[in-house]
Amino acid sequence: MRWYHYISYFFGGVFWANALPHLGNGISGHAFQSPFASPPGVGLSSSTVNVLWGLFNLAIGYLLVCRVGSFDLRKTTPVLALGAGILLMSLNLAHYFGRLHGGL
Repeated sequence: MRWYHYISYFFGGVFWANALPHLGNGISGHAFQSPFASPPGVGLSSSTVNVLWGLFNLAIGYLLVCRVGSFDLRKTTPVLALGAGILLMSLNLAHYFGRLHGGL
């Protein structure tokens, strides 16, 4: 496996982690921050915008994980790269959204 496959899997994990809060809030009908709000990332976007943004993140994550190289869940190193992306983005999102929602 080439080195750039691991970078692709890492960023695939980043996009998949970012999809979760947007899809969760959007599907629940709640307004939530998105890059399309005013101000970007702080203001609230509609639930429809969040569903679309979450699906876009899922699609980019799919392309990065499933269409680059040959990702195999039974091989430790690619799974660690994917998991590192998910972990780091999740911690970053928890910190960022925690400041906005009092969850620190």
